[in-house]
Amino acid sequence: MKKIFYFSALVCTAIAFTACSSSKESAYRKAYEKAKAQEQQYAQPVQQQQEYQAPVQQQAPVTPMVQQPVQQTTTVVDNTPVRRENVNVVSGSGLKAYSVVVGSFGVRANADGLQNTLKNAGYDAQIAFNSERNMYRVIATTHDDRSSAVSTKESLKATYPDAWLLMK
Repeated sequence: MKKIFYFSALVCTAIAFTACSSSKESAYRKAYEKAKAQEQQYAQPVQQQQEYQAPVQQQAPVTPMVQQPVQQTTTVVDNTPVRRENVNVVSGSGLKAYSVVVGSFGVRANADGLQNTLKNAGYDAQIAFNSERNMYRVIATTHDDRSSAVSTKESLKATYPDAWLLMK
């Protein structure tokens, strides 16, 4: 008796679900057809406007000019911004006039980690502390002249895109 009851309940449930899905399908189909009709209604005036535009006059064909390759010499214009900050060397041999900063951290341990990474890559990395901003600056290299500092910064841009110059 229980088997018959469960079987009939299962059949009734299946019928109920199939009846619901067909009504949803027809509702979706009606909404889709209505949207298509509105789209066609608005598309017709646009097509009519495009048909009534003045014809475009044809222009004579343009013959391409062949130019000889020109050798360009590029002059590096040094307009790289430089920041001035009062910093004290915390870890390292000392700073020269221009330094390339690749990271700034509020936590000393994070600065030590980046310094170790740079040292493993072959840089003479140092850490300087800015007491006004309470930030540890990780310096990859330090230079006496601005042009060598700029070239080093540009070479580090691929790995450290936020690198910047610090002037002592």
